[in-house]
Amino acid sequence: MNCPICKRAADPKYRPFCSRRCADIDLGRWMTGGYAIPSTDPDDIEAALERTEAGIDVPSAAARRKLH
Repeated sequence: MNCPICKRAADPKYRPFCSRRCADIDLGRWMTGGYAIPSTDPDDIEAALERTEAGIDVPSAAARRKLH
């Protein structure tokens, strides 16, 4: 198995990553919203549009509920 970040061989200690560095890079991407699943739900689209127009980059309450 190769590291999904740098493509080197995975280290069993950090699997599926090769190192702590790559694991931290992946965690950072999750925490900053670098990974996202596109939605075609009209409510999600409308909420995102409203937040964009308001200049807010925080998920709505409805979006937060869907994450849990």
